[in-house]
Amino acid sequence: MHVLTRRLALAACASALLAALPASAAPPVQIQWWHAMGGTLGERVDELVRNFNSSQQKYVVVATNKGNYDEVINATIAAYRAKRAPQLVQIYERGFMTMLLSDATLPVQDFMTQRGYKVDWNDFVRPVAGFYSYKNKLMALPFNSSSPILWYNKTHFEKAGFAKPAETWQELEKQLYAIKQKGISQCGTALAGDYHWSLLENYSAINDLPYATKGNGYQGLDTEFVYNKTLVVQQVARIKKWLDDGVMQMAGQGFSPEQLFTSGKCSTFFASTAAHSGIERNAKIDWSATYLPWEQGKTPKNSTIGGGALWILKGGKPAEYEAVAAFIDFLAKPETQVWWHKTTGYVPLTDKAYQVAKMAGYYKDHPTREIAILQLGRGTPTANSLGFHFGNFTQTMFAQREEVEAVFAGKKTPQEAMDAAVARGNEILRQYEKLNKGKY
Repeated sequence: MHVLTRRLALAACASALLAALPASAAPPVQIQWWHAMGGTLGERVDELVRNFNSSQQKYVVVATNKGNYDEVINATIAAYRAKRAPQLVQIYERGFMTMLLSDATLPVQDFMTQRGYKVDWNDFVRPVAGFYSYKNKLMALPFNSSSPILWYNKTHFEKAGFAKPAETWQELEKQLYAIKQKGISQCGTALAGDYHWSLLENYSAINDLPYATKGNGYQGLDTEFVYNKTLVVQQVARIKKWLDDGVMQMAGQGFSPEQLFTSGKCSTFFASTAAHSGIERNAKIDWSATYLPWEQGKTPKNSTIGGGALWILKGGKPAEYEAVAAFIDFLAKPETQVWWHKTTGYVPLTDKAYQVAKMAGYYKDHPTREIAILQLGRGTPTANSLGFHFGNFTQTMFAQREEVEAVFAGKKTPQEAMDAAVARGNEILRQYEKLNKGKY
């Protein structure tokens, strides 16, 4: 064969071989996801991403821990302004209003619908979906949602003659004092680092108390705090009394609040259901958990959520957004939700996922894993129990904590402190309202 003819034939064969190569030989589309999950939970996030990446060949998610929740939102704002933002970011629930009114995000429900994905949005747990919705549409994908519950040392309660913690604050108080007075434990309960969430915010929701006007901010930026006119003042007084009497203890001397409980030093602990992984791993006691208490004479409402959601940021390329949509679809599947629920302690975010776990008998073997789910779904949510939509919510919370801690230090009465916290918080709300006028 003539040399030129042979070369032409070889070139034709090579072209045919290249044409026959599968499309998957093209490099996968890569997207960035920033999150705030560290420690064991960070390991679970890495595993979640590996599960998605290995389930298909078209897309690769790169998950990066950017610090705690405050650090993630600050890094996201800076990166977006510099046009170097990730496609997907996990933001805590207190950042909802900041993200919603930022003009930097794409509403997740519209985003998925436009790309042909049939996610059953009505199946999301109502208090969770309600929190992350605006004008009846989900704006972010709920991801790691939790609610506080009451953990307790079974041995301590049994020794004191109690089967379990009482349902009301009044009766629980009697139990904790009895446990301490009988010398069964050094303290009745440990003060959690995020006590504002369980003992003040969820306290208000469960007892159907208004925390602020305008449906706790859902109905307008001109919301004002009013918790200084409710039983929250009495609740702060109760916490102060427990601390003074040694029934409640603050962490210190190298112990975290959770360690005060898992070591057997304190008999109870108000903390997130996501504490399951740590308590199961570290507890040296016979423990269980139950619902948060409520005030005598009240009919308890649902608790509210903590945790975070995934926001889609503007500025991505079409192929990157296809990858984001595929990942979100993967996260929303019942089997993914059940896996995440079991490995972390966070609640399943859809009723289908909850039913899958329930039908498989998971809660018979792990009854405490169901408490937060049942507590979140208890009764019909009211304007007082749906959650909180406040601008600069973290700043208002820090102002409140400073005032509560002035009570702990004996510098202010509960009423003086709550009046000051409300005044400071409302000033922050007015600043936010002014900056975002007409956006909500």
